[in-house]
Amino acid sequence: MNRRQWLQHSATGATALGLHSFLANSPAARAAGPADAKNLSPLKITDVKTILTAPANIRLVLVKVETNEPGLYGLGCATFTQRARVVETAVDKYLKPFLIGKDPLQIEDIWHSCHVSSYWRNGPVLGNAISGIDMACWDILGKRAKLPVYQLFGGKCRKAVDTYRHASGKTFEEVEKSVRGFMEQGYRHVRAQIAIPGQAAYGSKGAPKAKSTPSGNADKQTWEPRAYVRTVPKLFEHLRKKLGDEVELLHDMHERVPPILAIQMAKDLEPYELFFLEDPFSPEDVGYFSKMRERTSTPIAMGELFNNPNEYVSLISNRLIDFIRIHLSQIGGLTPARKVAALCEFFAIRSAWHGPGDVSPVGHAANVHLDLAIPNFGIQEAREFTQAEKDVFPGCPELKDGYYWANDKPGLGIDLDEKLAAKFPITDDPPFDFQWGNLRRADGSITNP
Repeated sequence: MNRRQWLQHSATGATALGLHSFLANSPAARAAGPADAKNLSPLKITDVKTILTAPANIRLVLVKVETNEPGLYGLGCATFTQRARVVETAVDKYLKPFLIGKDPLQIEDIWHSCHVSSYWRNGPVLGNAISGIDMACWDILGKRAKLPVYQLFGGKCRKAVDTYRHASGKTFEEVEKSVRGFMEQGYRHVRAQIAIPGQAAYGSKGAPKAKSTPSGNADKQTWEPRAYVRTVPKLFEHLRKKLGDEVELLHDMHERVPPILAIQMAKDLEPYELFFLEDPFSPEDVGYFSKMRERTSTPIAMGELFNNPNEYVSLISNRLIDFIRIHLSQIGGLTPARKVAALCEFFAIRSAWHGPGDVSPVGHAANVHLDLAIPNFGIQEAREFTQAEKDVFPGCPELKDGYYWANDKPGLGIDLDEKLAAKFPITDDPPFDFQWGNLRRADGSITNP
């Protein structure tokens, strides 16, 4: 053997040894135990089912994807509170038979094939149905690799997820007291909402609401924008005088006012340096964002009602918003949300994923895993889970010192007690129709919720 042959032989041996070491220590190999990674049996989806439950009196939709590997399943959030049973039908009657036998680790292919499977696409029912499948597949991948999902996304960019909570009241003093309460618990960001006397002001205590029964269909829900846009700047003037500049303040307009009034209110709020002003326009009025950007420096968050990429891609690429507020399950789950986050990173836009009570604890866990892994994280809307929710969903993200903390369990780190979930059935169909569908101006004309 000459010198060149010896070198080639040595290099080949070293390469083989290195490859063997890599495979032996890969996530798939560790998940398989002592067996070589190539001996892992192919995974197949054997069942898909929906679980509807309401442990906090909010209608939640969960999807469970089961596999042919004993004990290996994934959970996903498909919560479209206003149309829970329609999503249930979409999953059970349409996506389930389409998915049986497919490999749950082929996440990208599953997402795209489900997205076009109904021909018509980009709607909230299909988006939430796909989200339940998508999140469950990521959960399965994490469990099989014995890694938290945030590790599959590239690892942590931060130790925990900064959050904000909701403060409201009938008077400025009540709102101030509520904000102080959250500050004392360690929160650095608080959303402030104020009641408008005699009106159905969004997110505030004391506003009249429709009953969650058929009789509520006759309840009058009145909304007039002028009193609201005059009152809100006065609220934040009060809060800044009483609380100073240490707390970051937010406000949600909930796309309820004419665009020209929204632009004026954003200008009026400039002296109070909001962390962001949310949803100043409805999705139908996104063309006004270029006008707003020219006229105010108030940071803008938008996206809670978005379903279609065409609603938000141009806002991002033209730098017309500062925070993206999409509801992860509404657009189809973690797979598209990761792409939105990556797009936003190139345009200095931060995340602020939707995270109210009508996101299940599984959905909140998905939010947190994505928040941990993206460099352009901004803030996360949070809620305190009830004891019933913690019992039904073991492994809920922990809320402490104003942060969400994820556990390090494989997958999304959260489970579902199906027997206990069944003790909290959905019984109040359909409450939101009366609340949102009957919001009207004083003259009786319908207006945005």
